Amino acid sequence: MTKAEVVAEIVEKTGVERIVVQAVVEQFCNVVKTNMTKGENIYIRGFGSFINKKRAKKTARNISKNTAIIIDAHYVPAFKPAKTFAAEVKKNVTDKNVKQTKKRKKK
Repeated sequence: MTKAEVVAEIVEKTGVERIVVQAVVEQFCNVVKTNMTKGENIYIRGFGSFINKKRAKKTARNISKNTAIIIDAHYVPAFKPAKTFAAEVKKNVTDKNVKQTKKRKKK
């Protein structure tokens, strides 16, 4: 589901103008991005948490040059669903109703 589809569904269910819903969705995304880049986590009760996860320093391989490279410790954004949300997905989602996304070809 794309952002445009989310906006369209909210418009359909609430009757609020598309331009207003689109602005709210955009601002929600901006607030999440802005605060997470500041190192803050965002907790939405009953939905889940947008958190910064720390990845440890590690050694990796550059296969084309056959050399070892060091990847420093860093943070990545992650989403952790609330227990009730995760339980609902586990209960209701099956292989039959999951839409498969098309794999992109590498250039």
